[in-house]
Amino acid sequence: MCHNSCLAFGNKHLKAADIQGKRVLEVGACDVNGSLRPYIEGLRPHRYLGVDIQLGKGVDEECPVDELLRRYGPESFDLVVSTEMLEHVEDWLTSVANLKGVVRRGGLLLLTTRSLGFPPHGYPWDFWRYEVADLARIFGDFEIRALEDDPEAPGVFLLARKPLDFRERDVSRETAYSMLLGRRVCRLTAAQRLWFHARMRVGPLLPGWLRRWLGTWLSGTRGHR
Repeated sequence: MCHNSCLAFGNKHLKAADIQGKRVLEVGACDVNGSLRPYIEGLRPHRYLGVDIQLGKGVDEECPVDELLRRYGPESFDLVVSTEMLEHVEDWLTSVANLKGVVRRGGLLLLTTRSLGFPPHGYPWDFWRYEVADLARIFGDFEIRALEDDPEAPGVFLLARKPLDFRERDVSRETAYSMLLGRRVCRLTAAQRLWFHARMRVGPLLPGWLRRWLGTWLSGTRGHR
């Protein structure tokens, strides 16, 4: 997924030298409303691989983001692109670790995601919102080349290079805004994850008063810190 301002960000910041002859991985590659793939492929990468949780337009292989390192190995791509995906993952900490891990030292990561104020949009789920300051901290172990608000809608764009002397930063105490809980947490607890999946499957069958009570109770359950 990649709308107009996302496309413009990629076109502005990704140059031929970043792509020609390089190995490119797109994570969350299903083309719902646009993709950077045609632009990047026009700059002649050695390989372009699009992965997502299910097959679709622009998806070459099924692979969830939290399986990237296991499937492809560390430092296996020169450029990793992930547009409008990070808000949809259940465990953003593990997802970020995998995105960082598959970028080679000296390689680039281009990432776009949504900020608070952007409406819910489940593809198939919508968990998190991030601000510029969040990505500055989360990717503080990368050399940030561009980090800015989306000028079109609440969101944030990042282009960062993995240092040659990279040491992964501990971000386990960083927080993001949870769309499920309506507040910032590091991650969802086991009870909150269970409630979310139960609500998706059987929630409509429960009485309204019970859904509201469960939601209020679990919103008060503190995330791991």
